[in-house]
Amino acid sequence: MTKLPAEGRKGRPPKWPLSDDVVLTARRDLAQRKADDLELALLEPDLTGRAKAAAEKKADAAREAALILQMQLEAQQRTEAELWRELWKTPQAVMWGRLCWTREVAQYVRWKSRAEAGDLDAAKEARQLADRLGLTPLSLLRLRWEIATDEVAETRRARATEAKATTRRRLRVVDTDAAAGGK
Repeated sequence: MTKLPAEGRKGRPPKWPLSDDVVLTARRDLAQRKADDLELALLEPDLTGRAKAAAEKKADAAREAALILQMQLEAQQRTEAELWRELWKTPQAVMWGRLCWTREVAQYVRWKSRAEAGDLDAAKEARQLADRLGLTPLSLLRLRWEIATDEVAETRRARATEAKATTRRRLRVVDTDAAAGGK
């Protein structure tokens, strides 16, 4: 078994290796181009009445579609950046760095961010990649990775818990003495 440090990987995460989501970017650009074309069509002087109202409705729908796609792309980029930073602090990240798995981790992040946005197919891909990257207990076992116990932190937690319990007992005694003296 390979022991991984419980405190995780130290340092900055690697540089993000993937480009922006090509499909989402292309959809956004296409929707924006359509909105721009419809805006130009609205400037035609012979466009009046119902035809103008229909063209305005189409232009509004195209602008809305472009805005939604832009917001989805920005949300995906924020989610990816956050998840990327979090993952590179995990114990598993020590091995990813040794094995040069930055692109694999980035692909997991891309699929996971799409999954969090509600894409069921992306959720399936993310689940499979999580399994390959050692992000589940069973995959840790299969990869023969073990997260070392942090005995110092465990001792510190046990002492803190005991100190809290002692304080509570003392407070109960003081409350009991105060109640008995007050009668």
